[in-house]
Amino acid sequence: MRIAVLGTGYVGLSTGLCLADIGHEVVCIDVDEEKIGLLSNGIPTIYEPGLEPVLKENILNGRLRFTTSHEDGLKHAEIIIITVGTPQTKSGEADLSYLMQAAEDIAIHLKHDTIVVIKSTVPVGTNDKVKEILEQNKRRDVTILMGSNPEFLRQGSAINDTIYADRIVIGTDNREAALQLENMYQPLSLPILHTTIRSAEMIKYASNAFLATKISFINEIANLCEMVGADVEDVARGMGKDKRIGTAFLNAGIGYGGSCFPKDVQALVHVANEYNMRFGLLEETMSINNLQRERLVWKALSRLGHLQDKKIAMLGLSFKPETDDMREAPSIVLANALIEKGAKVFAYDPVATDNARKVIGSKIEYATTIEETVKNADALFIVTEWKEFLEMDLGKVIQYMNNPIIFDGRNCLNEVEIRKCREIEYYPIGKPCIIK
Repeated sequence: MRIAVLGTGYVGLSTGLCLADIGHEVVCIDVDEEKIGLLSNGIPTIYEPGLEPVLKENILNGRLRFTTSHEDGLKHAEIIIITVGTPQTKSGEADLSYLMQAAEDIAIHLKHDTIVVIKSTVPVGTNDKVKEILEQNKRRDVTILMGSNPEFLRQGSAINDTIYADRIVIGTDNREAALQLENMYQPLSLPILHTTIRSAEMIKYASNAFLATKISFINEIANLCEMVGADVEDVARGMGKDKRIGTAFLNAGIGYGGSCFPKDVQALVHVANEYNMRFGLLEETMSINNLQRERLVWKALSRLGHLQDKKIAMLGLSFKPETDDMREAPSIVLANALIEKGAKVFAYDPVATDNARKVIGSKIEYATTIEETVKNADALFIVTEWKEFLEMDLGKVIQYMNNPIIFDGRNCLNEVEIRKCREIEYYPIGKPCIIK
């Protein structure tokens, strides 16, 4: 099939690559000339494991190409997939301006019947608005069918999540469109759920909101575990053995971040408010998460008494490992909170430093190695659970520090190794401390 993908961010690029890899002829369209130039030469514009070889292979075999021209990209497309961003506005709702612009661009350049699919995360009813724009702005007598096909990708494993998805949701109000979209995914042999368009739009928001709530729940349990002397990891394992609950997203830490959970939870609350419904559960989910992000600062204040002129080392800046994405990363909140308390912050991340500079700026110092980060530090914060940090030699690390005090925001360090280093003071989340 001939497919056009509008947008080359995480979702658009991963979708385009995977569809090309299973045999389709894919054109990815983006207005950013620099980005298109890099991608056309096989150079990834995002950090995503496994992406580069798939990109280069499919460019080489002619199944994947990139363009800034809508006329060129859309001229043969049987299916057009919109993956542009829908960022959060100050009021909490989804900003649909990029999506609506994409709809106008499609309408102006479309010369044949096609199916327009929205893969971007959008509020219920957005497909109807896009359809209206398409019909109002089309220049020719063409038939446009609509579809909603939400993505469920995790950054750091987007390629794998596309190829081995739990399910594919296809929301349509037209049987022909439903069959065409099912045929597009047929080579993947994955479970397909057909729904109405509005149900598909809601599935994405409901899924992310539920997972975010699960994270906030286990974080509150972790905070209670600290008070009563329980171990949240034992509690999570015991809960996870119940098939009704499962083990996923029961890892206590310093809260969720990224491009999806924060904005999707807020957007769903905003949708509820539009219908005069107060979604109290999600409001509390957000409140818990906001407080949890500063958890390590509170622990450090309790242990050190004050942070004025204290050197705090931070390992990890991206919101999760295997990505350079800084959107809603807990490190941003932690860095700002530490600076406000008078601390001097040194940070290191294997891939996200450049993006962190754009968000956090020069408020903190950026190191290039673990050793440089922790040198003369009064305390160490583990913020992102990169493999490099999990495998570091703790005995060597603490030799560089003024005080061998570690606050683990991801409960990712090996406690057996910590106990071997008798000098270390270790403060995890929701678990008993290890104190020399």
